[in-house]
Amino acid sequence: MTTRAQRFRKDLAAGSYDLIVLDVLRDGPAYGYEIRRRIFEQSRHTLLWRSGTIYNVLHDLERQGLVTSTWQGRAGGRQRRYYSLTTRGHRVWQEQRRAWRAFVAAVNALLR
Repeated sequence: MTTRAQRFRKDLAAGSYDLIVLDVLRDGPAYGYEIRRRIFEQSRHTLLWRSGTIYNVLHDLERQGLVTSTWQGRAGGRQRRYYSLTTRGHRVWQEQRRAWRAFVAAVNALLR
């Protein structure tokens, strides 16, 4: 059974999936597992997404035209699908970051 606190944390994270992935990709192209690992590390081991979550988010961002993907790897070796921000994706990241910061500031003002 999920506790109220666990559900609250999950809902907070779900509302920020796109922004988080776009933020990771602003540093340059990355493949799914690498994005997932960076999210975990940069969140101080707080956000550990399931593989299915990261790929659902990436595919949705690609459908929206915010990221593109290419297969890369050595000939005869393991191929990885690398995701990159599009120009539109970078603009959306900036818009979402501004909106997120305004939201956090408003919530913090209410909770003080």
